[in-house]
Amino acid sequence: MSSFNRLAFIGNSLPRRCGIATFTTDLQQAVAASRTSLETSIVAMSDHGHDYNFPPAVQLQIHDERLEDYIDGADFLNTGHFDAVCLQHEFGIFGGEAGSHIMALLSRLTMPTITTLHTIPAEPTPAQRSVLIRIIDASSKVVVMAEKGRELLRTVYGVAVEKIEVIPHGIPDFAFVEPDEAKTMLGFKDKSVILTFGLLSPNKGIETMIDAMPSIMKSRPDAVYVVLGATHPNLVREQGEAYRESLVDKVRSLGIDEYVIFLDQFVDKSTLLSFIAMCDVYVSPYLNEEQITSGTLAYSFGLGKAVVSTPYWHAQELLGDGRGILIPFRDTRAIGSAIGGLLNDNGRRLAMRQRAYATSRSMTWERTGERYLAVFEEAVNANDVKGARKQRVEMDHRLFARDIAASPPMELGHFLSMCDDTGLFQHATHCVPDRNHGYCTDDNARALLLACALNTPGEQRLAEVLTARFSAFVQHAWNPTTKRFRNFMSFDRRWLEDIGSEDSHARTLWALGRLAICDVNPSRRHWATSLFDEALGAVEEFTSPRAWAFTLLGLDDYCVVARHDMRALNLRELLANRLISLLYAVETADWVWFEEGLSYDNARLSQALIVTGSAIRKPLYAEAGLRSLRWLTQLQTSPTGFFRPVGTKGFGEKRRPPHAFDQQPVEATAMISACLSAWRSTSEVVWQADATRIFAWFLGSNDLCVPLADTRDGSCCDGLHADRANQNKGGESVLSYLSSLAEIRQLARENSDAMRQRPIQALDA
Repeated sequence: MSSFNRLAFIGNSLPRRCGIATFTTDLQQAVAASRTSLETSIVAMSDHGHDYNFPPAVQLQIHDERLEDYIDGADFLNTGHFDAVCLQHEFGIFGGEAGSHIMALLSRLTMPTITTLHTIPAEPTPAQRSVLIRIIDASSKVVVMAEKGRELLRTVYGVAVEKIEVIPHGIPDFAFVEPDEAKTMLGFKDKSVILTFGLLSPNKGIETMIDAMPSIMKSRPDAVYVVLGATHPNLVREQGEAYRESLVDKVRSLGIDEYVIFLDQFVDKSTLLSFIAMCDVYVSPYLNEEQITSGTLAYSFGLGKAVVSTPYWHAQELLGDGRGILIPFRDTRAIGSAIGGLLNDNGRRLAMRQRAYATSRSMTWERTGERYLAVFEEAVNANDVKGARKQRVEMDHRLFARDIAASPPMELGHFLSMCDDTGLFQHATHCVPDRNHGYCTDDNARALLLACALNTPGEQRLAEVLTARFSAFVQHAWNPTTKRFRNFMSFDRRWLEDIGSEDSHARTLWALGRLAICDVNPSRRHWATSLFDEALGAVEEFTSPRAWAFTLLGLDDYCVVARHDMRALNLRELLANRLISLLYAVETADWVWFEEGLSYDNARLSQALIVTGSAIRKPLYAEAGLRSLRWLTQLQTSPTGFFRPVGTKGFGEKRRPPHAFDQQPVEATAMISACLSAWRSTSEVVWQADATRIFAWFLGSNDLCVPLADTRDGSCCDGLHADRANQNKGGESVLSYLSSLAEIRQLARENSDAMRQRPIQALDA
């Protein structure tokens, strides 16, 4: 059995004024008290630039909107050798869309995470669903405080039942007392006290209770309604005290100023317990059913109070079987009748109090701390770093394999906005095409490859017009004098060079080879074959390994069409041998690569050998490609299983681990294509799983958990920096995303076809 000595709690913390802060602090203290040798710490969230005077238990602050703070938080926890982390999750306390910034921390942790979910939407927004599922996947265990939470996790989010623990909200271990002494101490002697406490906000339903007071006062003239709590800080920040003032105005208009008392204060625990102790009835008139947890309800119930509440989820479970009274939402008459009846029936009120108090003894913070400690122990015992990483990667594989059939739609809106009748623009400022940088053949060849990919069942929209447009660009780029393709063209359609780069020439050959085999137009296929043949001769003198690889990918298609072209067949083997020779010259046990360093489009080198070896039946080529791709895949996988492409900051460094940033979409696209080539060559499903895992990098499964692709218009950010996504959405990036999406959608179709064929094969057998 593993032992553990250090635990960290992530969430809000006192003296910040909110229920999560109180819960985090109480839980940390309860767990610490359950084992004296245990060291516990809090990583506290700070909101909107505030800094709090935190107690010594808080060892680190994270400002909610500073992404770098989350990364620093992960470093603090990892280097501090904490054995487990307990996250308190509520959407509103973390930065990013739907609180997505927290994933920048969780995705980097090397110890198990146990997450307490304080809110579980039954109908989440797409962003909420995405973030919550990723948090759950990153967690060893998920704790909810009611059975309804378990039901929602299973039915709405597909969480395995064995991953869910139900631990009720903790309560203070307070004696069962009559209210008289506390009433005298707090100035409410000889009053029938109705209490609501907690941060004031419109969703608490205070208006309903105020409207009910006149009817209650008819049967109990001594009744007073005490509303204890400061206005919610977010509400104060947005509109000052306007909401509290509206409640006061309502009370005045009803002429019940002396009977409704607002105490605008955030009290400490001992004062709060005194207020709860003095009340005869606690009322919880919340307006929203989707309230999975209420600390105020739990505390009042745990002190043995008679509770009247609307039937939100937590109240339904806690107050059933006569342990309280449930009344309809916004029903003034029902709430007045229920409270008036309790205040006038001492026997019934006492029986309800006793039933609540007896039931709540299993909810004391001492018991709660013990139950959390057991969950931590189970998670630590079942987890080591290697096992956690393997589990995370396997989970990703299962998730993406499950979701592949529901891959995003092929939306071309942004791509089309980046084109004119000449071709595709190179760059954009945000999503707006930047004409200053004009066009390049390299990107338009990529666009031609995308047009070919769209010429498949289900993707044929616009394929013909796009193919014609980019073919025309390639034809115009051809320089018959130099026998080379030009690359850069200004916006006014002036070529800026006579000869483009080796890589752009070879990438254009690749596009021509694909077009020669797959285009629906026979005349254009003939054009592509002829131009490929004419442009191929220059490649023999090329020295760029990537140019060799791009040419080999083009030859893979061209040689099917021109199967008797001996020059092409011979050049194919020559280029493959050059790549093999590079690998043999550079490869060591821990550096299985063709070059001393890594740069751009790396996986194309491996892919070229895999497809060439498979096509000409030379296992030596294919095995070299697979070997190098396995090494590259491992190198570009983060400790938590995310795809982490080689960052541009590491380009050119020799035999050094790659820098994590800046990450480029073109690397993900190259890896996806290479992995799918490996799958088709070997039939090993791990390559298919890797391809779908890498594709998820575009959708947010990355180091920052920030989506780079916008599935609504098909746009894609230009890269992932250490602290943010690059908001420019240029030609190469959108092509990278859409090309990868086309491959993933094709994979889904192939898998679907295979599934349909299996029963037929079984019958034939």
